[in-house]
Amino acid sequence: MSLAGRMTDLAYAAGWRVSRMLSEPAADAVFSLGADLATWRGGPSVQQLRRNLARVVPRADEAELDELTKRAMRSYARYWRESFRLPSMDPEEVREKVASAITGVENLDAALAEGNGVVFALPHTGNWDAAGVWLTGYLGGFTTVVERLRPESLFRRFVAFRESLGFEVVPLTGDSAAFRVLLKRLRENKAICLIGDRDLTRSGIDVTFFGEHTRMPPGPARLAATTGAALIPVGCWFTEGGWQIRMHPRIRVNARAEVPAATQALADIFAGDIAAHPTDWHMLQPFWTADYPGGRPEEAEAGQA
Repeated sequence: MSLAGRMTDLAYAAGWRVSRMLSEPAADAVFSLGADLATWRGGPSVQQLRRNLARVVPRADEAELDELTKRAMRSYARYWRESFRLPSMDPEEVREKVASAITGVENLDAALAEGNGVVFALPHTGNWDAAGVWLTGYLGGFTTVVERLRPESLFRRFVAFRESLGFEVVPLTGDSAAFRVLLKRLRENKAICLIGDRDLTRSGIDVTFFGEHTRMPPGPARLAATTGAALIPVGCWFTEGGWQIRMHPRIRVNARAEVPAATQALADIFAGDIAAHPTDWHMLQPFWTADYPGGRPEEAEAGQA
C-alpha cells in the first residue's frame, strides 16, 4: 500500500472513531469547521464543486456561488458525519425519522406487487445510507453495488460498514459477476439500489443534464429492460433535523432499445430534484464531458463511496 493510500485509510478510520466518541452537537461543530476550512482553502475538489454548482444555478453571481459552495461543503461534511455515526445509532429511530418524511412508497408497493423486482436509481445527494437503513426495515434487505476503492483496506472498510447496516453489498468488478447477482435478486422480486448519476466507464449513455452533455451509467435502465423490473428514481436531501426521501413514479423501459431514453428520463428527474436542493448534491468531481481530461470520463479519478 502506498503512503497516500495508508493515510487515506487512517483518515477514514479516525473519522469513524472520533465521530462516535463526540456528542452529536460536538461532531456537527467539528465537521462543519472542517468543511469551512476546506472551502476557504479552495482545493481542486472545492473548485470543481463550485463549477458544478454554476451549471445547476446558472444565474448565481460570484457571491452567491461562494455561499452555495460553502453550504454544499457543509452538506457533504454532514453526510460523512451521519454515515460515520449510523452504525452506532438505533436503526429503529433512523427508520422512524425517514418514514416520517418519505413520499412515494406507493410506487414501491405497486412495483413489488407486479413481481419483477425494483431498481432504485439515485444521484449522489443527501444521505442515501439513511435511506438504505429505512429500506432494510421495510423490505427486510436490499442489494447494492460498490465501486472498488483504493486502497483495498478502505474498500473493505466501506463494505463492512454497509453490511453492518443490513445491505447486501456486491463489489463492482470488470466482469459480469455483479450483473448476474443483480439479475438474480430482481428475479426473486427483490430491490436493488444503484447510484445513477456519474459514469466512469466506456459504456455510459449520452444525456443532456442542465443543458450540457454528459454520460450516465446504463445499468439501472438496462437491468429494468432485461428483467421487467420497475425503474424508480429516488431523490434524497437533508432537512433541518433529518432526511427527505422521494420515490418517483417508475420509468417504463420495456426493451434494450429504450435504455437511452429511460436514462435521459432519469437524468431529467435527477436534475429536477438537484435544482430544488443544489447544495445537497455532493459532486466534487468532474461530471460534465467538458470538464473531463480529454473529454473522456474513464480518465477521471474515481470518486465517492
